[in-house]
Amino acid sequence: MGYLRSVTRHHEQISPQLNDYMAAHSSPPDAVLLELADETAQRFPDRVGLQIGPEQGTFMTLLARIMGARSAVEVGTFTGYSSICIARGLGERGRLLCCDVSEEWTSVAQRYWQKAGLADRVELRLGPALDTLRALAADPAFDLAFIDADKPGYIGYWEEIVPRTRPGGAILVDNTLSHGRVIDESSHDLNVEQSASLTTTPSPMSASTWCCCR
Repeated sequence: MGYLRSVTRHHEQISPQLNDYMAAHSSPPDAVLLELADETAQRFPDRVGLQIGPEQGTFMTLLARIMGARSAVEVGTFTGYSSICIARGLGERGRLLCCDVSEEWTSVAQRYWQKAGLADRVELRLGPALDTLRALAADPAFDLAFIDADKPGYIGYWEEIVPRTRPGGAILVDNTLSHGRVIDESSHDLNVEQSASLTTTPSPMSASTWCCCR
């Protein structure tokens, strides 16, 4: 506790204007990602919030490259933006396993994997992700994992992915702060309760997307 009291408790507040500035000065999405984002917004306007932001995609590509990741798994693929970003960061002969339940959403993803020249790196398995994960070998195989699906399922996905992640691997978990609702003790929303449970796990980074090291 003495250490916690001695470190700074002041953090940079990210305003919408500052976020726009940072995004404007980051590596921009290429034509494939821009086209995918536009099509997603047109076809699924009420679901566009399921897609990650471009700055997050850039970070995920960079993280995969820095790690030298060759094997990755994604739970919750939607129309494929995040999977393209992860697959682009994988090393030579890298493979990404994508888990999703929607044939409609992932049919878009499959077209854009082709456009991005990544179709040979990505394997899609349709069906409940928990079943897909449990059917995998129990040995550690993944260097990088990304969980961005139904919040009530987060703990189950976490428990299946952790033992299948190699030592030194990273697990990214999206929307863990539930837009700030995790600090609302009066909330009985299952989505929030699952996020709050997950953020008590060891070695997270303090952000909406938590990065945990195996």
